[in-house]
Amino acid sequence: MKSSSKTLIVGCGYIGLPLARRLQEQGHEISAWVHSAASAEALSVCRFHRVVAGSVADPLLWNALAGEFDLVIHAASSGRGGAGSYREVYIEGIRQINARQPGARRLMVSSTSVYGQTDGEWVTEELPATPAAETGRILREAEEAALGSGAIVVRSAGIYGPGRGVLFEKFRRGEAVIEGDGSRWMNQIHQRDLVAALEHLVTTGEPGQIYNAVDDTPVTQRDFYAWCAELLRKPMPPYGPVNTERKRGVTNKRVSNAKLRATGWQPIHPSFREGLTADHSPK
Repeated sequence: MKSSSKTLIVGCGYIGLPLARRLQEQGHEISAWVHSAASAEALSVCRFHRVVAGSVADPLLWNALAGEFDLVIHAASSGRGGAGSYREVYIEGIRQINARQPGARRLMVSSTSVYGQTDGEWVTEELPATPAAETGRILREAEEAALGSGAIVVRSAGIYGPGRGVLFEKFRRGEAVIEGDGSRWMNQIHQRDLVAALEHLVTTGEPGQIYNAVDDTPVTQRDFYAWCAELLRKPMPPYGPVNTERKRGVTNKRVSNAKLRATGWQPIHPSFREGLTADHSPK
């Protein structure tokens, strides 16, 4: 991938924006796509080549975005929306990218929520991904469309930091609950490590392949909260029922990053312990 590449980042937010900045520093000409005019305005200081605001499924916006790109990265999220939002952002978004930019190198950021395993086993990219949730099935359909066109799919674990981390913040606010006996495995990755993985795969990823982006250390829910309790010197959360409504449902698996590591990537934060310590240490 040449340094002067014309690059489109679809979803230039929590992950897409720091990735865009890193690629821009390398000489990429960045065009950014965001969902709202307010988000577009916030990017005015970035000196990107172009900023597009609106639905990634809108063909009129794609018509206006004339020209061919060398690299297109789909890093948009559903904004915690339901099935309708998932179809718009992922299925229709990938269809538009496939149709409009067939000659570009393409990456799609997906999620380890597509793995439906429930017995705590180690999961690799070669194992079946058969999610029970409707949103997970929509994501798998979008993945298949991306892979079938030669794109690289990156399945991200739960993202945290800096200044963002649902599980840690719930604990700090006293809203956390240990579900069941707390033995369900959780998989996470720090924002900086995911951005670095995407930057790395821009040049090293093999088209049509899937890579799990996750740190080295899955952790049970109980052990995660025990560490938080020690760090913040607060009591452990209460025990309660299993939440079946979450994005990852009742899945219980340990996701392997061995395939991504084999390409030469390694996480800055091998576990949540290093990541949260770095984020919350006095500056």
